[in-house]
Amino acid sequence: MKIYKNRDEVEKEYKWDLTSFFKDENEFNKALNQLEKKIANLKKYVGCSKDPLKLYEFLEEEIDTIALFEDAYVYAHLINDQELGVSKSIERKNKTILLSGKLDENLSFFNPELLKLSKDEYQNLFIKNPKLNEYKALLDDIYRFKEHVIDEDKEVIVSKLVNATDHFSDASSTMLNKNHHYGHIIVDGKKVLITSTNYRKLLRSKNPLIRKKTYLSFHKVIDQYSDINANLLNSYMNLEEQLASIYNFSDSWERKLFSLQLDDKIFTTLCTTVNDNLDVLHRFYALKKQVLNLNVLNSYDIALPMSNNKSEYTIKEAQGIIKNALKPLGEEYLSKFMKIIDNRYIDYCEYKGKCSGGYSFATLKQDSRILMSFNGDLDSISTIAHESGHNVHHQFVRENNKIQYVDTPNIIAEVASLTNEFLLSNYLANNAHSKDEKLSGIENMLNVIENNLFGAVREGIMERQMYETILHNGSLTKEYLDDLAYNSLKKYSGPSVKVNKYAKNSWVTRSHYYNNYYLFSYAICVCVALNVAKKILDGDKSMLSNYIAFLKAGSDKTPKEIYAILNIDLTDKLTYYNAIHYFDYLITKYQNVYEGDIDE
Repeated sequence: MKIYKNRDEVEKEYKWDLTSFFKDENEFNKALNQLEKKIANLKKYVGCSKDPLKLYEFLEEEIDTIALFEDAYVYAHLINDQELGVSKSIERKNKTILLSGKLDENLSFFNPELLKLSKDEYQNLFIKNPKLNEYKALLDDIYRFKEHVIDEDKEVIVSKLVNATDHFSDASSTMLNKNHHYGHIIVDGKKVLITSTNYRKLLRSKNPLIRKKTYLSFHKVIDQYSDINANLLNSYMNLEEQLASIYNFSDSWERKLFSLQLDDKIFTTLCTTVNDNLDVLHRFYALKKQVLNLNVLNSYDIALPMSNNKSEYTIKEAQGIIKNALKPLGEEYLSKFMKIIDNRYIDYCEYKGKCSGGYSFATLKQDSRILMSFNGDLDSISTIAHESGHNVHHQFVRENNKIQYVDTPNIIAEVASLTNEFLLSNYLANNAHSKDEKLSGIENMLNVIENNLFGAVREGIMERQMYETILHNGSLTKEYLDDLAYNSLKKYSGPSVKVNKYAKNSWVTRSHYYNNYYLFSYAICVCVALNVAKKILDGDKSMLSNYIAFLKAGSDKTPKEIYAILNIDLTDKLTYYNAIHYFDYLITKYQNVYEGDIDE
């Protein structure tokens, strides 16, 4: 696979096209000027909540302003992430961050003002101006926070402080992906620079010395600076707890549940069910140790594939495989997937300085753009399938809802991405040309469940413990976080894995800790996605129809209402146990194919 030293070497077809946001820098700057005027104009609507006609006018202007702001904000962040540390890109991004603060400040009057209305006054708004029903779900969602309102002057202060201080994630990302130098390693006689984007690929090397040296080099550098990361995370979580208190919540967890309109029982049931079945996860690691024929399964061996599929895929081949895998979802879905490919929505290639990981970033008016680091392996194909799931989901939502209901909560969004991953894995397992390819498909499904169910619950529980420490006047020090991560890994890894001492600083690389309680969304969504994918693959046309309807649902519905479209109850233990049971079945299936033949 071609190695790129920098972005200039990457072919145009493998870079994302951002011109639908803004054609050039001049157009972007014009948009910023227009945005400043529109943001300033919002202040003239102070007092509009008691005037049904003025209120409707405000809501129309607000959503139009937010849509333009999102385009500018996302555009600036995408350019920054494609090449971190460029002064012009940082300046561009910071301009949008400043505008974010001004936007929040100039909108800060509205929620306190609306929440001061009595129930009768509120209900009469829709009687006097029926056009307001277009925004009723949005307004209802604001009005239910009536017990958590603060005065407008306090809202302005909070908004300013949050926008001025909440750069913890950016600082952590820049350190990991740009500032740290992890050294070099010799691969096939060539000197290879270790980066955050090729780190996982190097850990998949069959050469144990490459795995070990890469792991130690990477984590030794992280360990040197993890005090700084601990301070960043401590500050971020302190901010979240202080905001919860300001808005009259007992803690940030109560605030999160309230915003999602979900019961704590869902998360308690999820965590209890997973922790009660860790023997299944331990069985997976025992299988990996057996198949890899290792006397000791170290932390740096976990990423090593069990199968011997040495296939290296081009980007074109990856696109074709995913298209075939998604055929069970029907022509309407496939046409939206091809829109991603045909319009250059993906930034594929890796090089030093590019933001690591993978994501799909959309706006109210724009289809998402996808960032990744393509390595030519099955992980890379999975990333395309995963992030394309988000993109297609957003396309469906945008086409079937008014603009004010285009946002999708995280606890819904990951179903679309993970369903794609299961369909991909199933396709690979059932269209194999060899035993190794079949094993790769099964292993891919195992890895998706391991990472997104067991891994996400493990780290989600850690996150809860971090917030509890903050809540009780504790501090997230490097030593505390190292011990928390190490003990958690020991518990979940079981007797087959030797947890390396540097595994303790794995928390440093988890950017999701800067996205308040995001990790539990993965765990819930992977269980739902597994149920959806299995039924669709079994030919259940009713589930396929329900799933497409699920993808079209907007934020005028609550997460509970959206999941009801799939007839899934998140408080039911079986929702999670069935996923664990299927994981157990796949372990047996892998072992049987490994010891037998391809027709198992």
